[in-house]
Amino acid sequence: MSSRDKTNNLQFGLTIPQGWRGGDLPLEEENNPVKQYEFSKSVAIAADNLSFHSIYAYDHLIPHYKDDIGKNIFECFTLLSSIAAITNKIKIGQIVACNSYRNPSLLAKMLSTLDVISNGRIELGIGAGWYEQEYIAYGYDFRSNISRIKQLDESLSIIKAMWTAKKASFEGKYYTIKEAICNPKPIHKPYPVIMVGGEGERYLLKVVAKHADRYNLFFGSPDLMKRKISILRDHCNTIGRDANELQYSVVLPCIIGESEDEVYQSLVRHKRNDKTLEQYFQYLVGGITVGIPEKIVKGLNEYIDVGVSHFIIHFINLNMQSLKMFESEVMSKI
Repeated sequence: MSSRDKTNNLQFGLTIPQGWRGGDLPLEEENNPVKQYEFSKSVAIAADNLSFHSIYAYDHLIPHYKDDIGKNIFECFTLLSSIAAITNKIKIGQIVACNSYRNPSLLAKMLSTLDVISNGRIELGIGAGWYEQEYIAYGYDFRSNISRIKQLDESLSIIKAMWTAKKASFEGKYYTIKEAICNPKPIHKPYPVIMVGGEGERYLLKVVAKHADRYNLFFGSPDLMKRKISILRDHCNTIGRDANELQYSVVLPCIIGESEDEVYQSLVRHKRNDKTLEQYFQYLVGGITVGIPEKIVKGLNEYIDVGVSHFIIHFINLNMQSLKMFESEVMSKI
């Protein structure tokens, strides 16, 4: 089946505001945590009522942009627990959970509980972790890249065992569990979708080939995704896995508007202080999903042509109008 034949299987998700990256909140509410949480809930409910497939939270403890240091940021799983309780059909995941921040057996238990709360709507998005300043600030050991990736490999083996075995045991270099019981099991069988994010081609993508149902690329171009897919196919062939089992997703920044002037005004408003307007535009993946709906449709089709079937949209100008416009003028046109 060609990538273009898979169009009917396209899925669109979005990132939820978490205090920082809060979208188009009024200025007087931008650092009010109660108002920020109310906005998070309203976005989740709106997405649930529209035709979005999924909603995701970032797993950061402090913002990683200089402009945002000191701003409010809600913890990923606590926020998602509340979102699971107020939504009905939308899938709920992380983009992506930092493996180092939670013991894998505990993470498996947390997610199985969340899957029950949501009635089978939880996904696991996970990565090896990268933000050294965050590790240091919160007292986590920041190991080498290869060590963190090996930890991720062991963690995913443990998580899957916890979700499927009556009693799970595992002895590795980094983690050991002995006859650990995880009840209740996840509602989704055999277990929730596992999405692994990251870019390392030599080691990380081998973990993807071994464990993941879906690979996720953050703010990457169609050409970069094409390269990652090719390498993943090679890794799958090496371990004897059918490469067609893997799905591919990409997180994309989006500014949508009815006119180029409206888009430009949003771009100016949300520009980061450490970048010129042109630098910020290029940071947004060269503006491939910044513009009027017709331009965004064209950009998304470039990803579909290389094999992407799952989009996670990070709305820079997040508000109810942009969500509805994206659904009616973009999602319905692909």
